[in-house]
Amino acid sequence: MLTRPGVVGGGTMGHGIAAAFALAGCDVALYEPAEAQRERVRPAIEAAYALLAEEEVITSIDATSALARIRLTDNPAAAVHDRDFVVEAIPERMDLKQKLFAELDRLCPPETIFASNTSSLPLAEMMAGLPGRRRARMMVTHWYNPPLLMPIVELSFFGNMAEALYAEAAALHEAAGKQVVKVLKDVPGLVANRIQQGVAREVFSLIEQGVATPEDIDKALKFGPAFRYATTGQLEVADFGGLDVWCTVGDNLLAVMDDRRDANPLLRRRVAEGKLGVKSGEGFYRWDADTVPERQRAFMKRLIHQLKASRAYA
Repeated sequence: MLTRPGVVGGGTMGHGIAAAFALAGCDVALYEPAEAQRERVRPAIEAAYALLAEEEVITSIDATSALARIRLTDNPAAAVHDRDFVVEAIPERMDLKQKLFAELDRLCPPETIFASNTSSLPLAEMMAGLPGRRRARMMVTHWYNPPLLMPIVELSFFGNMAEALYAEAAALHEAAGKQVVKVLKDVPGLVANRIQQGVAREVFSLIEQGVATPEDIDKALKFGPAFRYATTGQLEVADFGGLDVWCTVGDNLLAVMDDRRDANPLLRRRVAEGKLGVKSGEGFYRWDADTVPERQRAFMKRLIHQLKASRAYA
C-alpha cells in the first residue's frame, strides 16, 4: 500500500494535490524551490481546509491534523528520498519534465512510482531517457483544478506498468476520495479534457455567431446538459434517450456544428487584446478586482455542494 506521497511543485495544482493526500491521512512531502511560492503554500491550504470545515465536509481537527502531515521543503533530496510515490506538477514543458524525472531517478528509491500531472504531454517521451526498470513504474495522474475539490483523477495504463502496480496507485487516489478514470491509450488531452474541449468549441462558436449572450449560453449549459452530467454520463444519457434518437439528432446537427481544428478566432482575438478573463479583468465577462475573491470563494462553495451531492452517485 502506498502511504508516503511526494509532490514536486507547490503551485495551484501541486499544493492542492498535497492537501488532498494529507486529508486522506498520508504523510506528504511537498518540494517547492521558489521562496515566494513556498510562502504562499500553507496559507492557501489553510484557507481551503477552512472552507471545507465551514461547509462541514471536515472538522477543524481534521484540518489541523492534515496540515501537520504536510512537510514543505526547498530541498529536493529531503522531499523524495523516502517516498513511495512522487507526482510532479511543474510547468508543461517537456524539457523540464525530462530533466526532473532524471533527477528523481537519482534521488528516489528504486521502488518509487513516478507520476506526471499532465494531460497534454506524452508519457513515452517524458520517460524516454530513463532506464527500463524506472519506465515500468511511471504513469500519468491527471488531477482536475481545484484538485482538493474536483473528484476526478485520470490514471494512465499504457502498457508500461504491471496491473498490480497500477492497482496500488489507483488505491492511493481512491483513498483520497477520488473517482479514478483508467485511461488505456496515450492520446492528447486524455479523456476529460477532450470532452471539455468539444463542449468549449461549440460554446465559443455560438458566441462568435451571436446566437445568444454569454450569460444565456452559460445558463443553457449549467441548467441543460451539465445539470444531467453532474450525476449521469453521456453514454447513460444516450441509452436513456434511445440510440436511434441520438443517431437522428446527430445526422441533423453535426453537419452544421463547428468542426474547426484550432482555437476559435473570437477566442484568439480576445487573447490578442489582452482580454484573458479574471487575470486581466475582462474576458467574456467583466471582473472587478475588488469582488473577484468573493466570487471565487462562492465558486468553491458551489463545488463543495456538488461534491457532497455527488457522493450519493459514486
